[in-house]
Amino acid sequence: MQNLTFSLIQFDQAWEDKKANISKIERFIKEYVPHETDVIVLPEMFTTGFSMKPSALAEAPDGESFHWMKQTASALNKALCGSLIIKEKGKYYNRFYFIQPDGNYYCYNKRHLFTMAGEHHQYTAGKEKLVFVYKDFRICPMICFDLRFPAWNRNLEDYDVLLIVANWPEKRIAHWDPLIIARAIENQSYVVAVNRVGPDGNGTPHNGHSMAVDPMGKIIAFAAHHETVLTFSIQKDTIETTRKNLPFLHERDNFLMKD
Repeated sequence: MQNLTFSLIQFDQAWEDKKANISKIERFIKEYVPHETDVIVLPEMFTTGFSMKPSALAEAPDGESFHWMKQTASALNKALCGSLIIKEKGKYYNRFYFIQPDGNYYCYNKRHLFTMAGEHHQYTAGKEKLVFVYKDFRICPMICFDLRFPAWNRNLEDYDVLLIVANWPEKRIAHWDPLIIARAIENQSYVVAVNRVGPDGNGTPHNGHSMAVDPMGKIIAFAAHHETVLTFSIQKDTIETTRKNLPFLHERDNFLMKD
């Protein structure tokens, strides 16, 4: 049986304090991430919280946090992923990195910027969807607000796992749970989603609900409102069996998306 094991680090992010957040992540990895984990997943903007101050916090694409991710992935022999505030060619991005133990990596810029927080005034939206392969699983990353847009999440029979990193607030957590389940069912894929807990620098509370949902819409792992490391495995044959028994994906509507 072909498996992939994830550890989601759900934690209370120190506001705009990179050193404190890295230190906490390192402690959680040391104490709670098991040896069998293949992929460690960190929340959106994991070094800073969901900040609208990119001019003060952004790093170069190959900056200090990126190098920490590479070194950590190599030392642990595990993939490591999450999003960072990045400045490239004079523009700021909310950028997801997936870094493999061998140093190779993939990146994705958040497509749907959260206008209610003014993210679109501070950051540049990504234009390209990403699907990559890791240990024979095809993975499609998304960042927080992207979850609300099913056309952008649509599985064109090209991915097995929808991987979401977020800072999703408690006041809209009633949307988070069913949206994740819906994405799993409609795309016949696993959805793996990590969120933070605790109040951010604006006083906005977050209550976790990091989870994994299988292609039938069943929650297979769930973390409530506390700091924790949620570890679970997904199975390739579950995806294949679901799609064989319910061959719906090929009946999808095909259409072009335009800016």
